[in-house]
Amino acid sequence: MPREIVTIECTEARKEGKSPSRYQTTRNKKLQTDKVEKMKFNPALRRRTLHREIK
Repeated sequence: MPREIVTIECTEARKEGKSPSRYQTTRNKKLQTDKVEKMKFNPALRRRTLHREIK
């Protein structure tokens, strides 16, 4: 099974002292070897922010 579940976390919330939002998504391990980055909504900041894959 080449797809794996990864957790992505907001990169801007910790800088502002707020709780980071987290989402779960999937990626194809064979085709996408680098970390996942997506623009997602952060309810604490009330705007779309960059979310990066965490371990």
